[in-house]
Amino acid sequence: MPTRRKVLAWGAAAAAAPALAGCGEKVGAARTTTATRRRPGQKVTLAFWTWVPLQKAVALWNKQNPDVRVDVQTVPANTSGGYQKMHSALTAGDPPDLAQVEYYALPEFMLVNGLTNLSEYGADELKGAYVDWQWQQGVFAGKSYAIPQASGPMGLFYRQDLFDKWDVGVPATWDEYRAAAVKIKKRGSLITAFPPANAQWFAALPWQRGARWVTTEGDTWVVDLAGPESLEVADFWDGMIADGLVSPIQDSQSAFFKGLQTGGLATWPGAQWYDALIRGNAPRTEGRWRVAELPQWERGAHASSNWGGSATAILQGSRHPVEALEFAHWLNTDPGAIDLLIAAGYGWPAARIELADSALGKPDPFFGGQRYNEVFQLSDRNVDTSWRFAPTTTQSYAHVQDAFGRVLAGHGTLADALRDAEGKFVDDLKAKGLKARSAR
Repeated sequence: MPTRRKVLAWGAAAAAAPALAGCGEKVGAARTTTATRRRPGQKVTLAFWTWVPLQKAVALWNKQNPDVRVDVQTVPANTSGGYQKMHSALTAGDPPDLAQVEYYALPEFMLVNGLTNLSEYGADELKGAYVDWQWQQGVFAGKSYAIPQASGPMGLFYRQDLFDKWDVGVPATWDEYRAAAVKIKKRGSLITAFPPANAQWFAALPWQRGARWVTTEGDTWVVDLAGPESLEVADFWDGMIADGLVSPIQDSQSAFFKGLQTGGLATWPGAQWYDALIRGNAPRTEGRWRVAELPQWERGAHASSNWGGSATAILQGSRHPVEALEFAHWLNTDPGAIDLLIAAGYGWPAARIELADSALGKPDPFFGGQRYNEVFQLSDRNVDTSWRFAPTTTQSYAHVQDAFGRVLAGHGTLADALRDAEGKFVDDLKAKGLKARSAR
C-alpha cells in the first residue's frame, strides 16, 4: 500500500506532485488487495459495481470467459449514492473487485487508499492501447491505479430544423451564440439551459477558455476559480441570464428534456455522451439534430474541453486483481465490447481506435445522416489536457453549485459565486490536512 506522502502525486506526465503529507484522514480500506492462488480449473466470480448499462458487454465477456465470470451489480450514479456505497464497502473490508469511478473522483479514492496499485500486476504494459491523457487520469506517483474507459469531449448539439426555420446561423463564436440567443428568444424559444446544480458542466466552459481551476506548486495545491479566463466566462453567462436568454433549469430532468423535445431549447453545449440522452428523451426529434464545434472565444480556433469520463477501477481489497485487470482491459479495448458500450451511450472511448472502423464513424439518421462524431473527434484532439482534479472535487464543486443557486435566485453574479467558492475550495483541501492556497 502506498504511503500517505506518495498517494496523490500527479505522476510523470505532470509538472508538479503535491503530497498528502500529514493528512488527518483515516485510511478507508480495511483490507489490502491480495491475489488469491487459483487451483487448476477453479472458477472465479468478480463483482462489478457500476451505473453504466454495461450488461451486454459483460455478457459477451462471460460467454467467452466461462472460468472468470463478472457479476454486474447496478448502484446509484456517482454522488447519488454509488460512491458512498463504495467507500462504506472499503471501510467494512468487503468491496467489489471492480467499480465505476469517474476521473474527477479518482483522487478522492486515492486519498483513502481505496484503489489497487495496478502497476504491480502489469498494467503499465497496457497503456499504449489508450489515449495518453485519459490513461494519465489514473496515474499517481508514477503508478497506475485505474483503467480508463471513456471521456466526454464537448460539442454543440443544435436543432437544424429550427435554425433553418428561424434563419439562425450556426454560431462559430460565443458572441455569435449570444446573437443567436437574442434571435431565438424573439421566436418564443430559448437557446439553451443554464443548470445551476451542475458544476461539472460549467467547469468545462472555463476549461475551454484556458482556465485551470487547480494547479500545484511543490506540495501545495493552488486554487484558481476566479482567474481572468473563468471570470470572462462567468460574465458571459451572467449576461445571458440577466437578459433572459437561457432557461435556469437543471439538465437531465423532465423540464429540460421537454425543452429539447418541443423546441423550447434550441441547443445544448454538451459532452459526446449526451447523444444517447437526447436520443432517448427526445425521440420525436429524430433527424432534426446536428453537432458543431463549441463556439470559440477566438474566431478560427478549435479550443475544446471535456465533461465527464470514467475509469474501471479495482478497489483496494480485491482477492482477484489479475483477473479483474484482464477483464477491465478487455472491456475497454475489445472492438466488440466497445461497440456494445457505444450503443449504450458510455461516452468517447479511452482506447485508441480508428473512427471509421467503429460504430462511432457511421452516418446517424437521428442526426440527419451526419457523421457527427467526426466533430467530437476533432474536439477530443483539442482538449486542454493540463486540467487537473483535486481530492476534494465532489465537496468543492458543491460550493460552486450552492453559490450558483443563489445567483439564479437573484443574489449576486456568477463571478461573485466563483470568488466565494474559491475560498471554500481552499478550506476543503486544508481540512484534509493538505497545503493549499488561493491563486490570489
